[in-house]
Amino acid sequence: MNATMAPLVSTIGERCRVCYQCVRECPAKAIRIADRKAQVLPERCIGCGVCFRVCTQHAKQVRSAIENVEDLLADTVPVAAVIAPSFPAEFIDLPYSSVVGMLRALGFASVHEVAFGAELVALEYNKLVALDTDKLWVATTCPAVVGYIEKYYPDLTDSLAPIVSPMIATARLLRRRHGQAIRIVFIGPCIAKKREAALPDLDGEVDEALTFAELRAMVAARRLDPRTVPPSEFDQPHSRGGGLFPISGGILQVAGIQEDLVSGHVMVAEGPEEFAQAIKEAESGLMDTRLLEVLFCKGCTMGPGMSSDLPHFGRRARVSQYVRRRMAQSDQGAWERRIADCSTLDLSRHYRRDDTRMPVPSPDELTRILAEMGKTDPRDELNCGACGYPSCRETASAIYNGLAEPEMCLPHSVEHLRETVRDLAESNEELANAQVALVRSEKLASMGQLAAGIAHEVNNPLGVVIMYAHFLMEQLAGKAEYEGDLAMVVEQANRCKKIVAGLLDFARQSKVEHERVDVGQLVQRGLRGVTHPIGVDIQVEHAGDDPFLEVDPDQLTQVLVNIVSNAFAAMPDGGRLTIRTNGTADQVSIEVTDTGTGILPEHLPKLFEPFFTTKKSGKGTGLGLAVTYGIVKMHRGDIKIKSNADPAKGPTGTTFTVVLPRRRQEPAGSTEGRTSGS
Repeated sequence: MNATMAPLVSTIGERCRVCYQCVRECPAKAIRIADRKAQVLPERCIGCGVCFRVCTQHAKQVRSAIENVEDLLADTVPVAAVIAPSFPAEFIDLPYSSVVGMLRALGFASVHEVAFGAELVALEYNKLVALDTDKLWVATTCPAVVGYIEKYYPDLTDSLAPIVSPMIATARLLRRRHGQAIRIVFIGPCIAKKREAALPDLDGEVDEALTFAELRAMVAARRLDPRTVPPSEFDQPHSRGGGLFPISGGILQVAGIQEDLVSGHVMVAEGPEEFAQAIKEAESGLMDTRLLEVLFCKGCTMGPGMSSDLPHFGRRARVSQYVRRRMAQSDQGAWERRIADCSTLDLSRHYRRDDTRMPVPSPDELTRILAEMGKTDPRDELNCGACGYPSCRETASAIYNGLAEPEMCLPHSVEHLRETVRDLAESNEELANAQVALVRSEKLASMGQLAAGIAHEVNNPLGVVIMYAHFLMEQLAGKAEYEGDLAMVVEQANRCKKIVAGLLDFARQSKVEHERVDVGQLVQRGLRGVTHPIGVDIQVEHAGDDPFLEVDPDQLTQVLVNIVSNAFAAMPDGGRLTIRTNGTADQVSIEVTDTGTGILPEHLPKLFEPFFTTKKSGKGTGLGLAVTYGIVKMHRGDIKIKSNADPAKGPTGTTFTVVLPRRRQEPAGSTEGRTSGS
């Protein structure tokens, strides 16, 4: 049931203010900035909950298990609650018997201490350390640490202690007693436990994982008062010292393992500041340690699923007090017998390498990206950390891997604002250009009507001319004095027919047949419609998560064919054609760039005018780009041209950028438009 669950942590888009705090604090760099929103990448997330904890706008939400747990409780199959030993630090206002009574009042058939499972796990660690070997073992009680090693230090995976967590140990004990005729819900302070419960190799051991905060929400929704429910005792088996597990070094004390500072064979690291450094040093092979206990939080009592306001050491004290009382009340002989009964319980686990390390950009790529960030000189690399990354080069690497955007750089953004001011200063010119475009559209519409009439009148007699010319060629075959003249007639008549066909395309009123198409497939259709010249290298690059848009595929294929044909014509000696696609939530852009001869500045304003062409006589009709302009406008899109024809100003070439709305946009009461630019 866990395999199809939603991502562990997600972003509430309308709340995100892109402060980059989550980027800054995430140890796994599992945050991607896209469309100015901080998105959590499930494949990189380790479930540590840092982003959830540090977000001041409450824009991060953890996948809730409440609905699933309520469904389990409503079923006829008994449900067991297994509660983490950190619970005394959460329910500081309640005796443990009231907590157990509260869980029974919610509908749990039995309530068990994960602390007993922790004691079983501690014995396994004792055996592991007792082995006569110099091998380094990393304790695996923290699922966030396990996930971090599997994903980002996969070479260290073999050093993960082959022992399950206390949660899984408790679940296996209950499964051995009750088989599958029971459902198990873990309750604790850890978000990463949700991830652990859903792992393929552990799926079915624990049915669902609740945080303490979710448990309180369930209690509030049921309007239960924990102070008034009948108190109750935990179901057997009861624990003794296992309740110390959530405290730093607790696993060592429960297992009877001494942290010898002289030998350094046992070491403890805890908290976001220490854990990553400890793992890095462990991988280096220089750490003279046999057992490394690593906790992402400063003890499980500080887990992100806690709702208690009690400070760190206050929480430790509550756990210690509870353990002292339990040990004083328990029968050690009975506890030892229960431990002995579990001696054959399988507590082993295997781990998998899930290498999620990001590729490292080449020096050239790094330089290019830094330049996009406005950093062309080492002095430009301020390493201010405002973007969430400790250095400009790490930011550039994140951009290379699609996790960041150049705009995240504060100095870059300031410069961008300056450019915006300059753009606003040029707004009058842009408005003037818009007026010119409007006049052009009206002119094209009028010319389209005229062209349609001419084309229809000329097309039929032209067909007769071509037909009879071919007939005469057959009749006069072998007579050289006539063959050349007749071939010229046919050639020029066919040219006229192409012009007429172009006129009809230009003038025809077409209904746009919108379909949902893949922009990548659209590009490939356009490329297939043009003969590829020798010596031209073609590159296609796609960006964006959503490749689909609603357009007329036939008309847009014609647009691409026209643009690509012009690009090939501009590269008679070979070159490179690059087609890039990208998209936002509202629109998709198709950028076609060639390394050809470029277009003279004086020709740029005339490119979309009918019959304007820079090609030699007989090589073009001058209607292709006019038709292209009309189709794009009919789709409520836009088309722009950038070109350089002067080698002294840099590399020559031309870029056509077609921007189209992602979804169908038609004026009210109309589904038709004129390809001539209406």
